[in-house]
Amino acid sequence: MKKLLDLLTTEMGKAFEKAGYSAELGKVTVSNRPDLCEYQCNGAMAGAKQYHKAPIMIANEIAAALEGGEVFSEVSAVAPGFLNLKLSEGFLAAYLKEMKTADKFGFEAEGKETVVIDYGGANVAKPLHVGHIRSAVIGEAVKRIYKFAGNEVIGDVHLGDWGLQMGLVIMGLKERKPDLVYFDDSYTGEYPEEAPFTISELEEIYPASSAKSKADPEYKALAMEATKKLQDGVRGYRAIWDHIMKVSVTDLKKNYGSLNVSFELWNGESSVHDLIPSMVDYMKKGGWAHESEGALVVDVKEETDTKEIPPCMILKSDGASLYNTTDLATIMYRMEDIKPDRIVYVVDKRQELYFEQVFRCARKTELVKPETKLNFLGFGTMNGADGKPFKTRDGGVMRLENLIADTKEEMFTKIKEGRPVTDEEAREIADIVAISALKYGDLSNQASKDYVFDIDRFTSFEGDTGPYLLYTIVRIKSILNKYTENGGDYTKAELGNAGNPFEKALGMRLAQFGEMMSQAVNELAPHKICGYVYDVANLFNKFYHETQILGEADEARRQNLIALLVLTRDILETSIDILGFSAPEKM
Repeated sequence: MKKLLDLLTTEMGKAFEKAGYSAELGKVTVSNRPDLCEYQCNGAMAGAKQYHKAPIMIANEIAAALEGGEVFSEVSAVAPGFLNLKLSEGFLAAYLKEMKTADKFGFEAEGKETVVIDYGGANVAKPLHVGHIRSAVIGEAVKRIYKFAGNEVIGDVHLGDWGLQMGLVIMGLKERKPDLVYFDDSYTGEYPEEAPFTISELEEIYPASSAKSKADPEYKALAMEATKKLQDGVRGYRAIWDHIMKVSVTDLKKNYGSLNVSFELWNGESSVHDLIPSMVDYMKKGGWAHESEGALVVDVKEETDTKEIPPCMILKSDGASLYNTTDLATIMYRMEDIKPDRIVYVVDKRQELYFEQVFRCARKTELVKPETKLNFLGFGTMNGADGKPFKTRDGGVMRLENLIADTKEEMFTKIKEGRPVTDEEAREIADIVAISALKYGDLSNQASKDYVFDIDRFTSFEGDTGPYLLYTIVRIKSILNKYTENGGDYTKAELGNAGNPFEKALGMRLAQFGEMMSQAVNELAPHKICGYVYDVANLFNKFYHETQILGEADEARRQNLIALLVLTRDILETSIDILGFSAPEKM
């Protein structure tokens, strides 16, 4: 199904051709003066120089060529040569009818790809904190956007599970429980199936061990030695690592799941450890990698660079690998095993230079095909009211599960106010609405921008918030339920011509779903969907307050209105599902 703007542009192009001008001049855009018109075309202005004619003369000819057509109810030529356009109610109704029955409301993807999205990036043995929310929420939305567009999409959490933090945990455990069989080099039996620690103990061990390593160089050296033993395959250390992974990943899945975030792959740095030697050998043999001050590097600077781009380090002078090494080995694994057309990294925008190095290295060393797309989607920070990264009241880093719990509690309090619901019902509703508050509060901002986390504003039922959207959806569901209770069947309701300006304005915004989704896909921009659903919700509420719906006496007219409600509900629910949250049945 063609996008609305494409149809309007085609119609306008025919009018230009009919009048003797190039159809390319017929581009139609949404009006930047909605007080004057709904759409506009500036082609007469562009064609004036080409055809040596006053633009208003061209505009008048086009207006005449469109007279009596079915698409526009009004075409006005305005000095110095603008074409102001209004859609006919019949054309709009026909377009909405087609949307209502079409798959994905008529949205058609421009191409099908296999896409890997690298997001999450949690470190095992540590609890998720508020700094993880943006990667998780944005990455999940981008994954859903690509899936909606018909792509095969694979989300990879890419865990930090192989570096020094593992050695620190092992050393911390050894200090607490030195008699564990894992530290006995002579032990040859089977290791216990049950982990020698709980998730709570694990989360205590790492920060204590990390703090000690910063104050005690000898302890840090022991932790680095433990890391090397793990990576070299020492049996007891690998067994501890297995326990760390099992306990941590179980907890991570629970916490990510509470945000309605999931991953197809739970790979980490460890997944490609065994690939690193062959990758390094490949880069050496290809003549790309060379030694520099003892380290192995690949030069990635280009002649057109206007700023310094340092070499991409593959191995440190002591032969140890780095994040660059594991990220490049991960790219190699993905290309061999998944063969993606595109890899998207959803990470902190401050890592842009790092990923520029990695991408250039991957291309230069031919780890990826020339046509493979590597995208960096950098996000800003979630800040407190002071404009600095969000902290707890005592200045610490807040755990993500505590942030979610606080938001649910705030939502519970607001839902209980003035609503005749039981505590159990309020809790159930609050849990759903709180996730919308958190996710919409994040996603409604352009990903690259910082934003201030304001729990009072995010959980408000008024303004540009998740709860406001859900309240609008629930209002529509309530009207449809009443219609059903009164003997109506909204599944059979047919859309008709708009009966007032509020109804038409809502219909026109619904008709722009395809354009909006194309922008969201092409720009990796969940905030475009947020802006759209907020517009739709606002327009619906204006329409609702200005229109008799269930009280409409004329049955055909009432069915038209009910059909519009159904389409509005479906588009809103589809849109928020793409964003990664849902609406309750009542609020």
